[in-house]
Amino acid sequence: MEPSSNGGDDDDMADRRWDGDVSGGPQVIDWNFFQVFGERENAAEEVQDADIISAIEFSRDGRHLATGDRGGRVVLFAQGDATYGRQKSRDDGAEDMQVDGAAPARSDVAVPRSKQLYRYVTEFQSHEPEFDYLKSLDIEEKINKIRWVYSSNGAQFLLSTNDKTVKLWKVFERKVRCVVEQPHDANGGTQPISTTSTSTIDSSPAGNGLPPSAGGKGVLTLPRLVCTDRKLATRCRRVYSNAHTYNIHSISVNSDYETYLSSDDLRINLWNLASESSFNIVDIKPANMEELTEVGALALGAR
Repeated sequence: MEPSSNGGDDDDMADRRWDGDVSGGPQVIDWNFFQVFGERENAAEEVQDADIISAIEFSRDGRHLATGDRGGRVVLFAQGDATYGRQKSRDDGAEDMQVDGAAPARSDVAVPRSKQLYRYVTEFQSHEPEFDYLKSLDIEEKINKIRWVYSSNGAQFLLSTNDKTVKLWKVFERKVRCVVEQPHDANGGTQPISTTSTSTIDSSPAGNGLPPSAGGKGVLTLPRLVCTDRKLATRCRRVYSNAHTYNIHSISVNSDYETYLSSDDLRINLWNLASESSFNIVDIKPANMEELTEVGALALGAR
């Protein structure tokens, strides 16, 4: 029994749609496994332990990607033309948070390959190696988990944690301003803006305290700030620490986007993002550790 031609066409179209190309024939996707960034010319080249990726997390809309490595760094990527501009917040009544008011991409519509790829945006140092003097214990900077929290006023918020400390980070666009001068002549008119930062003031007895001009009239130069560029910046907003005796292995943001859970092998704590204190909701540590029969592996908040 031979397959029908229509079925074959549907399969070819599905292959093209998956590959993001509806104009040509199906293309074979070559999958490779890498746990570090960058291409290496020599396959036998030694990989630094700090460069190995230890955590990865997509944003809720799928257009932002965050990765953490064993060196305590968080690297951010964005899909296609996604930016950190104005987004719908959770107060807008929308079920899904969108970027720049764009509608979510439908699964049955082909998406150009240029919008499927993730481009590098920025990176920052989330955690540093520490030492617990009370327990004589080294605390690694390795990122165990990353969770996107919400977007508000054009900024993205995310949580990152190592073995002992959870941090709340804000990623936002910062305006780069520079001081320029806009001369005003005696008749109230304006002249083109110049970037000079000094001016000559006539301090002679006959002068009027204004810089001389070619026409003999004084010109008052008023400096002002002008936005020349926008750059991404990161800022640590909260540090949640001293709540876990054992290593944190998971964090989960609740559906209210105001609280989250942090979990180790024996305890689960409930946090409010606005507060640096926690409430213990689960504790399975026995009085005698020799009687321990089970440990917690994952904590998931309400969604």
